[in-house]
Amino acid sequence: MSNEYSSKFASYILALIATKRASGCTYETAEYYLHKFDTYCSFHAKSGTFSRDLILGWAKVKDSEGPGTHKVRISPIRELGKYMQLLGVPDVFVLPSALHRKTERYVPHFFTSQEIIRFFAACDNLKTHAGMYARHLVLPVYFRLLYCCGLRTGEARTLRASDIDLQHGLIDIINSKGHRSRRIPISQDLLKLFRIYDKCVSKIYSNRIYFFPTTRSECYKGTSVSKVFRKIWKAANLEPGSGNKPRAYDFRHHFALSNLNRWIASGVDINSKLPYLTRYMGHSSMESTDYYLHLVPEFFQTFSEMVRITENVLPEVGYDKE
Repeated sequence: MSNEYSSKFASYILALIATKRASGCTYETAEYYLHKFDTYCSFHAKSGTFSRDLILGWAKVKDSEGPGTHKVRISPIRELGKYMQLLGVPDVFVLPSALHRKTERYVPHFFTSQEIIRFFAACDNLKTHAGMYARHLVLPVYFRLLYCCGLRTGEARTLRASDIDLQHGLIDIINSKGHRSRRIPISQDLLKLFRIYDKCVSKIYSNRIYFFPTTRSECYKGTSVSKVFRKIWKAANLEPGSGNKPRAYDFRHHFALSNLNRWIASGVDINSKLPYLTRYMGHSSMESTDYYLHLVPEFFQTFSEMVRITENVLPEVGYDKE
């Protein structure tokens, strides 16, 4: 992102961004807000100090600004203040962490067996799209990966062809959330599907960069995945249901809850299994995985009746006919 900085704090902002980038952070969203903050300071930092009034003026909640957006907007400014303090800059005010507005944890949509079956049936009926000649092959396998392995949508989107070990059934997820990487195994059924899929897509995009390509050198964007998920959901004549609307990301929640429910139903010691689930899903700590335990007691009876793992989640897609 190429931005020009003109405030009295420009040199510190640029140095912070360079430091973050050197440590491996993309820092794009933070840079966006730091540039906005720089423009704000150009008009309001008359004294030239990182003062309390200046920073609290920036941190004031805007009309219609949600708690999540507010937190993302002010967090880089807190980091900048801490960075300037470390450098010994005098009279620097650091935003208190308690200034974040409390956010309620998102309750995901819980897919029923019928929703899953109908969604993938509609997915398998996709046609080629202008400029995206492998769309009808890519999306059914992409969404099955989310469902079967609980990957984050961005992790699956940006998988490179070289990240998939089609011989041993392994996926390398590189530099994901928190700049962590992990290797996960996949089932033999999914591996078989991957191998058939790879041969078919390679005929369309030889030497492609991404495992789920839109062109030989590009992959789907996050917004595109959300749009196509909604289109498939609508094509399957599925209702949004009560509560939060279904999203592609909810396949990840479904994966976690399905495993927890299966373990509970079979009498397995959850504490012995959680570390494996934490590692497989790429959570930074078991606290992130514990979140699902708070959902299970409330939804266990309903969820276990709604959801039964079906054998046809990986149906024959007909690639052999391609």
